[in-house]
Amino acid sequence: MVYFSSACSKKPITASTSTSIFRVIGYLPGRENLVQSANTIDYGKITHLNIAFINPDSAGNLQGTENLKAVAAIAHSKDVKIMVSIGGGSAPKYYPSFLIGEKKTKLIADLVKLAVENNLDGIDVDLEGDLIDTNYENFVIDLAAQLKLKNKMITAAIATAYKDQFTDKALSQFDFVNIMSYDRTGPWNLAKPGPHAPYDMAVEDVEYWNKTRGIAKEKLSLGVPFYGYGFGGTAPESISWKSLLLTYPDAIQMDEFNVNGGAIYYNGIPTIRKKTTLALEKTGGIMIWQLLQDDNGPQSLLGNIHDVIQSSGK
Repeated sequence: MVYFSSACSKKPITASTSTSIFRVIGYLPGRENLVQSANTIDYGKITHLNIAFINPDSAGNLQGTENLKAVAAIAHSKDVKIMVSIGGGSAPKYYPSFLIGEKKTKLIADLVKLAVENNLDGIDVDLEGDLIDTNYENFVIDLAAQLKLKNKMITAAIATAYKDQFTDKALSQFDFVNIMSYDRTGPWNLAKPGPHAPYDMAVEDVEYWNKTRGIAKEKLSLGVPFYGYGFGGTAPESISWKSLLLTYPDAIQMDEFNVNGGAIYYNGIPTIRKKTTLALEKTGGIMIWQLLQDDNGPQSLLGNIHDVIQSSGK
């Protein structure tokens, strides 16, 4: 298992051969039309596909597991690794009870079985907020141990907003971590309108996890949003890049668009390209939330990410 140094260590950590290729991780929401959605993805531009989200119901039974094997076959035929992500920003309120005791044992066993039976490459842990509690560390330690026995990966989505809740020991379990460098503000915080994913946030987030927490750059992926948030006037509460292009085609080169007394904040093409360059220089990958929000044409954000990576020679 990959080891992350503690916050006080400054020793460089050599990347394993499995992470020497620059990662492009795309999240895909799991829905009833999962196979149909999976067939819309340009697999030549990603290295990892994360299906979001697979969670237990209140009785402990994993939900949304249909068609995973079929989608895994599609991804693997394109040389793309596939994982399922647990948790999410809207994870069930009862989740804490599944991080301890018999429920934890069952959840871990079910997740490992899910990965094995559906030919998945691993499990991505996207537990956020209050779910990064005192039981989080032991949960990921036990999950990592069981996944490792089956030669499966374990990764995590992390946010600097919860930085003090992640222990170094918990972080050391993951093969790599994806920094959710977005949602600094949003519809839940109307008193603070403004950019939710500015470039300087990406710089600060990477600096914190690499320098302050000592995580090797190769084990970090910089997260970017394919969506925006609106504040005031008739601005939409949230909007995908695809819808933004359709509704406000003049907005593509900017990160802010004024509309009827309000404003929409997002990452336009120049910022996405600039963040990709940052990720290439300072991390081992880039992560996207989420693929279905992109446009398929020349103004595709994924396409622009790919162009920057190709130009770099990685």
